[in-house]
Amino acid sequence: MSLSHKGFAQDSSDASVQLADNYLERSPLYDYGDLQLNNTFTIPDYETKTNKLKISGTIYESDGVTPAKDVILYIDQADEHGDFDLREDNDKRYVHHRGWIKTNADGQYTFYTFIPGNDRRYNQLQQLFPIIKEPSKPEYEIGSFLFDDDPLLSKLCRKRMAKKGDPSRILKPVKKDGVFVVQKDIVLNSTNSNTK
Repeated sequence: MSLSHKGFAQDSSDASVQLADNYLERSPLYDYGDLQLNNTFTIPDYETKTNKLKISGTIYESDGVTPAKDVILYIDQADEHGDFDLREDNDKRYVHHRGWIKTNADGQYTFYTFIPGNDRRYNQLQQLFPIIKEPSKPEYEIGSFLFDDDPLLSKLCRKRMAKKGDPSRILKPVKKDGVFVVQKDIVLNSTNSNTK
């Protein structure tokens, strides 16, 4: 996929436009090039993966009720072996297994991807790494999405998350017609860090 050198802020009055224009240093969220974003995206190599995953949900405003329209959600992830497939375009390195959606009027989104592997050399959990971009606001990271049956997700880690973290980050996909399916709703808030 060829990436353009243009900035991709949603609003020209957005303070993050200047950051987005710095191609080599900006967040990968802005690297969608000429793609026409909608609320569904298929991660590269999806068709060749064994543990296919459909992750979908609704992104809500901070009240937890109102659907958040036109929010960009970016994810990237390791491959099925727990390694990040790094590529380069125009002197910028990027993760090959990545994608973008923009929520519809109902705040809904869907990614077709696959369950990433562990990198046991570095005790790396199976994770999807999300970044959020609300209209007229800077982008921000939210907690990575984890997987309930990950052998490296220890009881201690789960206890800590239940006490101080966000246990809803742990996804529990169910296999249907050969594809793992899970719903992950996200609630936006003023601190830019809360997920549901």
